[in-house]
Amino acid sequence: MSETTPEALSEDPSGAASRLRRRAAARSIIDEAPATRVVLVALAVGFLLLFILLPLVAVFVEAFRRGLDHYLASFADPDTQAAIWLTLTVAAIAVPLNLVFGICAAWAIAKFEFPGKSLMITLIDLPFSVSPVVSGLVFVLLFGAQGLFGKWLAAHDLQIIFAVPGIVLATVFVTFPFVARELIPLMQEQGTAEEEAALTLGASGLKAFITVTLPNVKWALLYGVLLCNARAMGEFGAVSVVSGHVRGLTNTMPLHVEILYNEYNFVAAFAVASILAGLALVTLLAKSILEWRYGDALSRTRLY
Repeated sequence: MSETTPEALSEDPSGAASRLRRRAAARSIIDEAPATRVVLVALAVGFLLLFILLPLVAVFVEAFRRGLDHYLASFADPDTQAAIWLTLTVAAIAVPLNLVFGICAAWAIAKFEFPGKSLMITLIDLPFSVSPVVSGLVFVLLFGAQGLFGKWLAAHDLQIIFAVPGIVLATVFVTFPFVARELIPLMQEQGTAEEEAALTLGASGLKAFITVTLPNVKWALLYGVLLCNARAMGEFGAVSVVSGHVRGLTNTMPLHVEILYNEYNFVAAFAVASILAGLALVTLLAKSILEWRYGDALSRTRLY
């Protein structure tokens, strides 16, 4: 192995010197005092136990507190079944819509230059900065009985707010950025060289997308869909504003959990909550598998 000398440093100051500085910085972190490392690890583990693991365990303990029979009996309630079905229905509508939008938006932003591109990126991020309750209120102001389009909707016997369409709109809004934000940075990094080569060889735009672009982003796309689906099923704030809390009709699982808990039906409330917790664990497992399987591509999506 060659030795790094002062002469070598002077010949390549931007290479060897910077590497030595990085190694020294890494050693200073690794060689931290044992007491400091113990404290940091203990704090991290303590926070995880207190704020994540303990509440998760409490959900399942309370759900099964009166035995498996009472747990299963909680799902025999027609209102509970309706809440589960509505949650799955809303997710089945919202996720594909965001999938289509995310692919189109990422394709346009990463592959083309056009006026208003920065504004489009900002609007995609808007649901991250707006409170879900505020976003739900916006839909009420637009489509409610006294809203901007309220009279027109009433005249045509159309109901958005306090009905399934309003819940879908609110859910689509809060899950809007997830797919697009996973695809945009990856597509930008990949550039347009492969698509241009495919077009030069005679492929149509659609064929180039299906055979070149889509395979390159498939893992990031699936990652974004998982996150989108998890948020769609667990959304509370925006859906609470637009749903009207009509039992058996407009209550999703999170809203139904609140109602059951307020009625002191704790076993049923935690039983429904355990389904949401189970879905979250499945999503986390799938997310971990994706990161393990295609970690490099997914990590690049965080560079944007």
